[in-house]
Amino acid sequence: MHRRRCLGSVGLSVLTTMLLGSFWGCQESKSPKKPSPPTTKQSTEPKSVEAPTEEKTEPKPEVKPEPKPEAKPEPKPESQAATPASEVKVPLGLPPLPTAADNPMTAEKIELGKLLYFDARVSKDGKISCATCHDPKMAWAEHTPASKGFGGHVGQRNSPTVINAAYATSQFWDGRAKTLEEQSVGPVGNPIEMGHSMAAVVEQFNKIPEYQTRFQKVFGTGVTEEGFAKAVAAFERTVLSGNSPYDKFKAGDEKALTDAQKKGMDLFMEDCNTCHKAPLFSNYLFYSAGVGMKKEKPDEGRKVVTGKDRDRGKFRAPPLREVANTAPYFHDGSAATLEDAVALMMAGGADDPDVSPMLKGLREEKFAPEDRKNVVEFLKALSGEYPIIEPPKLP
Repeated sequence: MHRRRCLGSVGLSVLTTMLLGSFWGCQESKSPKKPSPPTTKQSTEPKSVEAPTEEKTEPKPEVKPEPKPEAKPEPKPESQAATPASEVKVPLGLPPLPTAADNPMTAEKIELGKLLYFDARVSKDGKISCATCHDPKMAWAEHTPASKGFGGHVGQRNSPTVINAAYATSQFWDGRAKTLEEQSVGPVGNPIEMGHSMAAVVEQFNKIPEYQTRFQKVFGTGVTEEGFAKAVAAFERTVLSGNSPYDKFKAGDEKALTDAQKKGMDLFMEDCNTCHKAPLFSNYLFYSAGVGMKKEKPDEGRKVVTGKDRDRGKFRAPPLREVANTAPYFHDGSAATLEDAVALMMAGGADDPDVSPMLKGLREEKFAPEDRKNVVEFLKALSGEYPIIEPPKLP
C-alpha cells in the first residue's frame, strides 16, 4: 500500500481504461425577394393651355394601386419550439447538461430523434436500427463482444453504451467524431454496420408524410441529413444515468455504500481518478492497455485517426457509470466479466511495449485479491437510474 501512495496519481490511473466505451464504435436558400409595389407612370407630354370654359368636365376615375401580394411566412427557427434544455431532468451526481449552441433541445426534436433512433429503415436491409446495437434494455449497449451489422458482417469493436454520451468530448472508441451530431450519422454509411447512405435515407424518409410533417415543425424543412443528425443527438442527450449509491453517499448518506465499496472507492480515488475522473469517471483521453495487440491484425485504435505511431493501440478512457451492466469489456469485448477486466488492469495491462506508462507502473504493485474485489464492488456502486424506453410506433 505504501508503494501505491508513492505512485500518487500514477498508480491505477487507467485501472479501468477500457472497461466501457466511446459510443457507436462497432466498427454531415436564400429567401425569395418580396415583389415591389406597383407604381403608376406619370405622363411626360406637355399640357395644352385652353381658354376657360363654363362647361364642367367629368372628373377622371381614381386609379388605385394594385394590392401588394402577401409574403409567404418564413419557416420558424427551431429555437422557437417548446422545451428548452433546462427542462431536461439531470439526475443526482451529474453536472449540468451540455448542449450544442446550434442544436437547442426541444420536446418535438427529442421525440423526432427517438423515432429515428428506433427506425430500422436507416439500414439498407431495414433490419438494423440504432437501438439494435445500443439497446435500452441492455443499458443502452449490447452484451456481445462485437455487433452483427448489415449482411451479417461482424465488426472488430464492442458496442458501448449511449448512457451519458452527452458529456463526452469525442465519440467512438478512437474519438474520430467530435460531437454527437457527427457521430449520429456515422454508422448509417458504415458498410459493416448499417450499409446505407445518408443521401438514400433522406430520399426515403422524405416520402413518409409523418416524417415530412415532423421535420417541417422542428426545422422548417423536409428531411435533411443535418436535421437527422440534430434530432438523434438531441434524443441521445436525454439518456442519462445518476442517482447511484455513490452519488447518494457523496450527498451525505453514509449508509449508501457498503464497507467493501468504501474501501474500493478509497483505492480507486487514490490511483484511478486521473483517467476516470469523477463525476463522469472519464477524462475522455486516449490510452493503451495492450488489449488485442497480439492479434494477427490488431486494431490500432487512435492511430487510425491521427496517423501517429505513438497512438498505436490507444482507445478512449471509457466513462464508468453503469459499467457493471455493460459487459463484455474493452474495445474488442475480450473480457467477459467485470472481474476479468479489473484483474487485467490491476496487473498493469496486457503484454505490449506500447502500454501506457501509468499502467506499467502497476506491474510491481502486487495487489491483493481483496483489493480487486473491493474495486469491483465500488464500480457496481456507480450503477444508478437511467431511462428504459420501449420502441415507439413508427410512421
